[in-house]
Amino acid sequence: MTSNARVSMDRMYRHQRYIYDLTRKYYLFGRDKLIAELPVQANDLICEVGCGTARNLVLLAKRHPNAKFYGVDASAEMLKTARLSIESSSVGHLVKLATALSTDFTSEQFGLARPFDRLIYSYSLSMMDDWREALEYGLTQLRPGGTIHVVDFGDQAGLPGWFKRALKSWLDQFHVRFRPEIRAYFEEQDKAGRGRMTYRPVMRGYAYRLDFVTKI
Repeated sequence: MTSNARVSMDRMYRHQRYIYDLTRKYYLFGRDKLIAELPVQANDLICEVGCGTARNLVLLAKRHPNAKFYGVDASAEMLKTARLSIESSSVGHLVKLATALSTDFTSEQFGLARPFDRLIYSYSLSMMDDWREALEYGLTQLRPGGTIHVVDFGDQAGLPGWFKRALKSWLDQFHVRFRPEIRAYFEEQDKAGRGRMTYRPVMRGYAYRLDFVTKI
């Protein structure tokens, strides 16, 4: 994702940010289960890449007040809504945000002295043409033994053809693509001994949940 993408993302979300959470709750499934099951430890540094309105970060901060949460997003417009959400939820002491691409964020930009413990990609990789570069960069920002957690659109293998076609048509409007190669990428990392992957379909393949624990 280039700096030109920042302009494109701001253009897309300049107005959508006001209704984003209201509309996305009807089709971004699997997020709440990820939040409920995330193995957060005290003093963890957790960053969501493509955090959008910070909806997930706010929920996590309320559940885990002993950890610290960080969000980066390419859209400065979206982060305007995120900051308002964080302020109204009184978790500003736990959640910090920064405008950054998926390939240039760092823990240092938040004033941290060590890498992140966990990275979250919630329905963000499907919007990235450079998803591989984003993941490879993300791995460099994790401590040894750190984890990556992904929830995103699946292949809809267990759903009717008409549904798959309708969903694809809808997602095309937002430049969203199902990317089966992401699973293959992590399988390669697993086979190479760089970590351990687990993969679970959600709602008959509508979405998927992928967790990757890096090698210590």
